[in-house]
Amino acid sequence: MFHRSQNLLLRPAWPEDWQSVHAGIADHGVVRNLARAPWPYRQSDARSYVESTREPMFPRFLITRVGDAALVGCIGIDRKGPDIELGYWIARQHWGRGYATEAGRAVLEISTMLGHRRLVASHFLDNPASGRVLQKLGFEATGRVVSRYSCGRGEDALAAEYALELDQTLPDMMRAA
Repeated sequence: MFHRSQNLLLRPAWPEDWQSVHAGIADHGVVRNLARAPWPYRQSDARSYVESTREPMFPRFLITRVGDAALVGCIGIDRKGPDIELGYWIARQHWGRGYATEAGRAVLEISTMLGHRRLVASHFLDNPASGRVLQKLGFEATGRVVSRYSCGRGEDALAAEYALELDQTLPDMMRAA
């Protein structure tokens, strides 16, 4: 599955992408904000990521720029218990450019087309920029702050939880885009 937005192309990862993925994520400042990525992030981790199979209902994408195809980061949805969770990372050199929000909007469209009705997301409290992205996407804070393990930190950290009802929020959000 592919998706083109104004500035970005979201596409599947291919085995030959492992070096670009590794170059973008092998930064402790990126990995420490993620729950599942290990630190240090090794070349073998990048290879495993790009070679892993995905269920069609839970896609994940490389975020690339239209025009030069530079890897910006990764984004996707996955099961988290009974919920469907949005997750993403952006390579440090692309922080602050609105790419996470633009890619997030694209994944919300895709999630709606796939028939998902609700997504959840969270961010570690010491990463408020991710919380701002979630709010721009229409996610609402649930009021819950939980302890969540971060492989990149090697310990638990406090995370704020969010939820988004796609069938109610997406049309309004898309008109504002």
